[in-house]
Amino acid sequence: MGYREAVFMGKEQLLTVMLLMVHIQCSNSGAVQFTSENFDKTIASTELVFVNFYADWCRFSNMLAPVWDSAADLATSRFDGGRVVMGKVDCDQQDGIASRFHISKYPTLKLLRNGHPAKSEYRGQRSAEALVRFLEDELRDPVRVINATSDLREEKKGQVIGYFESRASTNYQSFQRMATALKDECHMIAGFGEAFRHLLPSGRDTVVVRKAGSSEEVSLPNLDIMNTQKLTDWAQRTCVPLVREITFGNAEELTEERLPFMILFHHPDDKETPQQFVRVVEQQLFSEKNGINFLTADGLQFAHPLHHLGKTKEDLPLIAIDSFRHMYVFPDIKEMESPGRLKQFIDDLHSGKLHREFHYGPQPVPAAAAGTQPTTRPPTSPPESVFKKLGPSESRYSLLKDEL
Repeated sequence: MGYREAVFMGKEQLLTVMLLMVHIQCSNSGAVQFTSENFDKTIASTELVFVNFYADWCRFSNMLAPVWDSAADLATSRFDGGRVVMGKVDCDQQDGIASRFHISKYPTLKLLRNGHPAKSEYRGQRSAEALVRFLEDELRDPVRVINATSDLREEKKGQVIGYFESRASTNYQSFQRMATALKDECHMIAGFGEAFRHLLPSGRDTVVVRKAGSSEEVSLPNLDIMNTQKLTDWAQRTCVPLVREITFGNAEELTEERLPFMILFHHPDDKETPQQFVRVVEQQLFSEKNGINFLTADGLQFAHPLHHLGKTKEDLPLIAIDSFRHMYVFPDIKEMESPGRLKQFIDDLHSGKLHREFHYGPQPVPAAAAGTQPTTRPPTSPPESVFKKLGPSESRYSLLKDEL
């Protein structure tokens, strides 16, 4: 619009046009507003998606909002097109997406690499520069290149190792995408060319896994390396056990992952129950791995948490969830292998049911037959979490339900 035309417009008309132009400019800046229509498409096609799960009524969310939009604009100008997207989810309007990621506090900042959520959420400084620096660090190549197998060594974390004919291989591109998704959980290593040709079955590129503290290699099953999703799932299952043992040496590290614990406490002489627990988790609970940590614990070494639960070594084995707010005991260890029972226990945690029953009493159990009175579940009195002091700060988040 030229100046001459504007002069002849009334003040109200001119103001309306100016506001419309500002709205158009603003709509093309800031973080992407995610809905069920665009969320899955974006995370499937973008290397890094950084998501702010917020609520309009949360003052911490409102404080972060302009910083997040500024960071999104900065990221757009700094990174190559298509590699990074910063977005936001209104959890009251998009409760399906929020529940899928077990959001229970606002704002929660999660990074997704090639569609896979990072193990830990972002807990760093909340400034535009700090957020963008975090993304710059995440974009660095996670793969360590070796020149010979003698460069390999035993590591505390598992290792995913790819042997390729050349760096230009399309299989290596798929390996890199997988490495980006798993870099926090495993060491990612690659070797190229003549030095590794004897390791290529029938001359084909291959991927192997070395588990933590081992030099024994687990070979890739009959999977297409170009299928990044299946490659990632296999590598994660093999490199990172779904069920880990918690000890005094790794308890703090596990707690920093900020996922609730489902712990099997067992007698050290009991070898069978932990094996059963591992089978149940692998067969029934793999889909829950991003929302909870599955652990086993020596019930004699961890006598304090047992005492906190009102239990002794005579009650072993038993399963409990520590939500970092309260601890809840699974009602009957004998039902561990019953299809869906542990899954329902986890669902009751995430839905807040376990917490509600703690505060408001148990819900009536429907009568088994017509004409009989409904019975009441035995009341529960879950103690406070033994890890409560390491939980998220209420000076930084608005907490909902059971804070994870």
